[in-house]
Amino acid sequence: MTWSIVARDPETGAIGIAVASRFFAVGARVPFIAPGTGAVATQALINPLYGPRGLALLRGGAGAAEVVHALVADDSGRDHRQVQVMDARGRFAAHTGTDCVDWCGAIADDLCGLAGNMLAGPQVLEETARAFRENAALPFPRRLLVAMAAGEAAGGDKRGKQSAGLVIHGTEDWPDLDIRVDDHPEPIAELARLERVSRERWVHFKRYLATGADPVGITDRARIDSEIAAAVAAAQAQDAGEPAAGKAPAA
Repeated sequence: MTWSIVARDPETGAIGIAVASRFFAVGARVPFIAPGTGAVATQALINPLYGPRGLALLRGGAGAAEVVHALVADDSGRDHRQVQVMDARGRFAAHTGTDCVDWCGAIADDLCGLAGNMLAGPQVLEETARAFRENAALPFPRRLLVAMAAGEAAGGDKRGKQSAGLVIHGTEDWPDLDIRVDDHPEPIAELARLERVSRERWVHFKRYLATGADPVGITDRARIDSEIAAAVAAAQAQDAGEPAAGKAPAA
């Protein structure tokens, strides 16, 4: 009922998960990220314990394959589960239970991991991966969204569309971006709209927030407003020549 992509931004080291499904609020159920450590995406007949437990294992130094094995070994419902994991070294591993609904499976390369079930066919993951590879020039959030749009154009969830989510973590415990569309006729397109809205202020504002290195952050509102205005103007000029996220690129 779901497909997801897990990846790391080679420029910044940020970790991201994008997901879509014909299921309510999938963005609240599937993605789990530990900054600088790795990620878990739990789907099919979701086991919500996989996320916290998987992240704990990753923080303890376990590799992706070891985490997947540990998660499914203790779960008698494993045949109904699908999970994919990326570890601190960028390695991917996945499990697709034998009772997951076709089409179901997982693929990975050195850039990203993808997993899906109840899909129109393997082309959904293949096209998602292709679009991610071929849009390396895009900023990381838009690259993930363009990839998901390509997967949707290839058939997506064979039951239809309902929800989508995008979570990206940089170096902090709080996310760089965490946006969801819980119920919408065009969830990936709506997610792309929200990402565009995030660039109006949030992506610039977050640089002034408290961090692990600076537990106060910047509190000078005049400075914040002035610098954000300049950043928005520069970003708008750059965006003028970029393809729109949320739309599949030409083949």
